[in-house]
Amino acid sequence: MSAMTDEERLAQLGYKQELHRKLSGFSNFAVSFSIISILAGAITSYGIAMTAGGPLAITLGWLFVGVMVILVALAMAEICSVYPTAGALYWWASALAKRNRAAWAWFVGWFNFLGEVAVTAAIDFGAAITTSAFLSLTFDMKVTTGRTFLIFLVIIVAHGLLNTFGVNLVRMLSDVSAWWHLVGVAVIVGVLAIVPDQHKPISEVFFEVKNATGFTFAGASVYAVLIGLLMAQYTYTGYDASAHVAEETHDAAKAAPRGIVMSVVVSVIAGFLLLVAITWSIQDYEAERKTDLGLPPAQIFIDAAGKNTGTFLLFICVVAQFFCGMASVTANSRMAYAFSRDGALPGSRIWRQVNPRTGTPTNSIWLCVTCSSLLVLPSLWNNAAYLAATSIAVIGLYIAYVTPVFLRRRSPDFRPGPWNLGKWSAPVGWAAIVWVGIICVLFVLPTASPVTASTFNYTIVAVAVVLGGAWVWWMVSARKWFTGPRQNVPESQEKQATTSSE
Repeated sequence: MSAMTDEERLAQLGYKQELHRKLSGFSNFAVSFSIISILAGAITSYGIAMTAGGPLAITLGWLFVGVMVILVALAMAEICSVYPTAGALYWWASALAKRNRAAWAWFVGWFNFLGEVAVTAAIDFGAAITTSAFLSLTFDMKVTTGRTFLIFLVIIVAHGLLNTFGVNLVRMLSDVSAWWHLVGVAVIVGVLAIVPDQHKPISEVFFEVKNATGFTFAGASVYAVLIGLLMAQYTYTGYDASAHVAEETHDAAKAAPRGIVMSVVVSVIAGFLLLVAITWSIQDYEAERKTDLGLPPAQIFIDAAGKNTGTFLLFICVVAQFFCGMASVTANSRMAYAFSRDGALPGSRIWRQVNPRTGTPTNSIWLCVTCSSLLVLPSLWNNAAYLAATSIAVIGLYIAYVTPVFLRRRSPDFRPGPWNLGKWSAPVGWAAIVWVGIICVLFVLPTASPVTASTFNYTIVAVAVVLGGAWVWWMVSARKWFTGPRQNVPESQEKQATTSSE
C-alpha cells in the first residue's frame, strides 16, 4: 500500500485542494497552543476563580480540568487522523453517524460555529481588558466600560486585517507566538519566584478556598469551587484549530492530531507553573481581587514586583493575548469557510469564497469578526458579559468536540488512522463524554447572588437562541436541502485517490 499525499487524502474525502498547504507540524501545534494561550485565558479569567473557589480552584482545579481535557483532546485527535478536513467536527459527525447524518452535521456545525465565535469574542474582549489595565498603568488612562469596548474593536479589526493578508503571515506570527508564550511564562514565573519580599504559604496556594459569589447556602463553598473551574475549562478551548487548519498542514493525518494533543499537554504544564507563581505572589487577596485596573493579575504583578517590573510582566501578557486572538480568528474563519462550502450558513455563497491571491477565506474572516463583536456588545451594560462569553465558548465548543467522539464510540465500522489510541480508545472516549456532560450543566448555573440584570449569566439564553434558531431552520427548510458535507472534486479524481491508497 503506497502512502497517500495530503492532496490525495483530501480528494478521497471529497474535496479539492483550495487553501494553500504551507503549515508545518510545529505551526499546526502553534495555532492551537496560541488559542489556548495560558497568558490569555488564565490571566483574563483569573478573577473568576478568585471570586469562586479561590486558590484551590486556581491551582489544583487547573490540574484536574487539564487531565479531563487531555482525554477529550486524545479522543478528538484519533478522529482527526482519519478525517483531516477544515470542516473538522461537523464533518466527522456526518461521517460517523449511522443514521440522520445531515442532522448530526447540521447541529454539531452550529454548536462549533457558536463556540468559535464566542471564544474569539472572549479572547479579544479579555485582551481589551488586559490592554486597558496596561494603558492605565503606563498613561494613567482611566479604565471604563466604553473605552474597553473601543479597544476590543481595534484589536479584533486588526486581527481581521492580519488574517486577510495570507496564511504565510499567520504561520510566521503563530510560530513567534508559541515561543513568546513559553519564554513569557518562564520570565513571569522567574520574576514572581525571586522578586517579591513575601509569598503566601504553599499550603494556602493549593488548598485555600474563597467564596465571594454571594451564595451562603450549605455547601456554597463547594459550589463556588465548581463554578471557579470555568477559569481552567475556558482556557482549554480552541485546540480544534489544529483540525480546522488541517487542509493547510503538511502530513495532516499525523501532524494535526499531534497538534491537538500536544497543545493541551504543554498548556497544562506551563499553565500550572504560571498559576502557582501568580497565586504564591498574592499580597492582599481582596484588594487585588477588586482592583480598579479590572484585572486581578495586573494588580498582583504590581504589588509583588513593583510598578515598573509589574507593568513589564503585564506587557508580556498583552502581546501574547494579541497573538491568541489572531490565531482564534484564523480557526474561526476556516470553520465558517468549510461550513459555508457545504451550504450551511446564511449567505454561504459569499462566505465560502477564497481569495485566489492570498489563499485565505477573506469574507469568512470578516463574518467572524462581525459576529464576535455583536456577542461582546452586551458588555456595555452587563457586568457578567465576559463571564457569559467564556461559558458560551465552553459549552458551544465542547458539545461540538464530544459529539463526534460519542458517534465514533457507536460506530463499529470506524477504522483508525495513522494516529490512534489502540486499546485505550474506548475508556478515553467515554470519560471525555461524561466530563463534557458535567460541564454543560455546571456553566449555565448562576454565578453570583443576588441575580440581577447586571449579574445574570445569559449563557443559557445565547445557547438556546442559537440551538433554537438552528432547529427551527432545520425543521422549516434545511432538512429539505442540507445533505451534510458536499464533495467538490470530480468522482474520477476521488476514485483515483482511493486507488492510490490501495
